[in-house]
Amino acid sequence: MIGKTKKGFPVHPNPIVPQDKLPMLVANLTPPEIHGMAELAHRAYAGASLCELLAFVRRPARDQAEEAAMALDASLAHRMHFEARAADALQALALAQCAVFRIKPDAGAARASKRTLRVLALAAPGDLMVNTPIGFITRYIDVRLDVLFVRPGCPLPQCLPDHDVAFFAVSESDPSTLARLLPLFAAWPRPVLNDPAAIARLSRDVVARGLAGLAGIHAPATRRLERAALDGLSLERPLLVRPVGTHAGEGLDMIEHDRDLAAYLQTTDAAEFFVTEFVDYRGPDGMFRKYRVVFVDGEPLLCHMAVSRHWMVHYLNAEMTQNADRRAEEAQAMRDFEAGFARRHQAAFAALNGWMGLDYHQIDCAETQDGRLLVFEVDTAAIVHLMDPPDLFPYKAPQMRRVFNAFAAMLRRAAATRHGRYDTSMAMSGGMG
Repeated sequence: MIGKTKKGFPVHPNPIVPQDKLPMLVANLTPPEIHGMAELAHRAYAGASLCELLAFVRRPARDQAEEAAMALDASLAHRMHFEARAADALQALALAQCAVFRIKPDAGAARASKRTLRVLALAAPGDLMVNTPIGFITRYIDVRLDVLFVRPGCPLPQCLPDHDVAFFAVSESDPSTLARLLPLFAAWPRPVLNDPAAIARLSRDVVARGLAGLAGIHAPATRRLERAALDGLSLERPLLVRPVGTHAGEGLDMIEHDRDLAAYLQTTDAAEFFVTEFVDYRGPDGMFRKYRVVFVDGEPLLCHMAVSRHWMVHYLNAEMTQNADRRAEEAQAMRDFEAGFARRHQAAFAALNGWMGLDYHQIDCAETQDGRLLVFEVDTAAIVHLMDPPDLFPYKAPQMRRVFNAFAAMLRRAAATRHGRYDTSMAMSGGMG
């Protein structure tokens, strides 16, 4: 049977896993606690070694659930130091024992509201880019965050901690889990955010086609090609090529001549690639500027703006820490964002949000030389954080607090619409053991 999600996208029965049964919501269910990705990333960003991270997560375990929590944190520690094989093995060990974990609250976070909001994130096993990392936000707001890992081929737990809002966190990189989540999103007994049907449309080629022709937007034409088709491609203009499934510039290169393409293919054994037209977006001063804008319930907020001499701009390689003038420009961009960038692209933002149909997402973007919004990527898995050194980036904290507060307000608006198939009287009390 085909139904509709709350935003009107079609819901198809999962073709891979039998129809999931909705878990019972239990008021006092207490999952094992983990430090989680945000805490460990903050420590790694500050210079903590793998040994230091493992020492931090190591603790006595009273039962199998706590052993699973420690293994999951150890997996994240290895992930922070690019030890993928160890990370995968530890994650598999942890999730074989337990599917639900609670993020330890940050001791320094403000708890100013009358009642802590209870949020459940539905996530998938995998690397750091497979889920929306909302823990980087919830550590700064009054939220209790539980994470349910939806494991391939495994049923959902019979019971889950009761919650006020469910956030569907699986990103576009895991299409099979997204397919499984479609009927769950439609039937979930608590208010839900981020429709997996909309997330499933976020591959680079689909986004480029979907945004083509929208008012004020230039989304560079993008094709998905198998290796053989790419090998025989004839170049008429510069193109950007990257393996499918990569992020943060991994494997990305500009190809200007046929001989460059042959040389590029020697560097990778990838089977599929995204091929994108190159748009020269440098400003009159010869510098490239790339913006990361997060949309929270439709509201655009600037997370960072990087300035670089190179066309491939990433915040970590843009030498922002070494250049006070670039930081000053970013600070100005944050102060003027609403009256400047956001106002200039108001129509483009509205068109983009109308096509997206998501409660929360990010875009990496710039401005074309003729003033349009140049969209590089639309995503739900980008890290929105406050990890930059405050002595070098004193302007970041006020801006990111606006982002975090907007996210908290979105959660509370969603919770205020509370309805569903479970009445509060149906919630049971109990413990996880």
